[in-house]
Amino acid sequence: MQLEFFSALDTGRARSNNEDAVKVDENLALAVLADGMGGYNAGEVASAMAVQCVWEDIARWLAQPAGTRDEEEIRQAMMASAQHANEVVYNASQSRAEYAGMGTTLVSALFNDDRLWIGHIGDSRAYRLRNGKLEQLSRDHSLLQEQIDAGLLTPEEAIYSLNRNLVTRAVGVEPMVELEVVGHELRPGDLVMLCSDGLSDMLPDAAISQVMRASDSLEATANALIAAANAAGGRDNISVVLVRAKGGAAHAGRAWWPFRRA
Repeated sequence: MQLEFFSALDTGRARSNNEDAVKVDENLALAVLADGMGGYNAGEVASAMAVQCVWEDIARWLAQPAGTRDEEEIRQAMMASAQHANEVVYNASQSRAEYAGMGTTLVSALFNDDRLWIGHIGDSRAYRLRNGKLEQLSRDHSLLQEQIDAGLLTPEEAIYSLNRNLVTRAVGVEPMVELEVVGHELRPGDLVMLCSDGLSDMLPDAAISQVMRASDSLEATANALIAAANAAGGRDNISVVLVRAKGGAAHAGRAWWPFRRA
């Protein structure tokens, strides 16, 4: 199995700056995406800090001598990197007036053999397209999702809710934060997507699925998703990471970490 990566960002139609940040490392089989919030330019500062911190921590962890790492060690490494990012963003927000109140969502994907590990905080999402069927792998940490879970709103009613952008968990807002980490099976042909709510708020899952099924090129797919979100209003920044699992022999190298640059 090999992995193919592509990422794209767009400011959208309503904003002049981009508060989303993305980091993709094909050698580590890692993708990280964040959607910042805060006044002035604080949102883009928070997202950039979080993405860089998570990437550095995971890279440092993978560089340590190790044999086979079990699922709990992977989960703990991802959670530790998110908590470190939280501390970095929180401390910056407390020490500089222009950064006060800043924070960011976070979603990361770590690929290990035939497993995919998704970690997320907030409402940036992870999806998987398999055999033409789109499945949301993350569950929003948002007031809207809590209302749906409590039966106060149906998913159809939620589309028109005024609470769509109220997250209940974010990086850098409080001294501690918990990354929700879930492992998933990975098969050849799977297409994994990370995205900010600039995409998922503009397009229903059915439309996202239709666009993702329309092209074999990751670049064309990402560009088409962004174009569709902008055509629907483009009210926020749009960021997309696409990762396709392809058949074939793995490259030689770390025995427990078989994916390398496609």
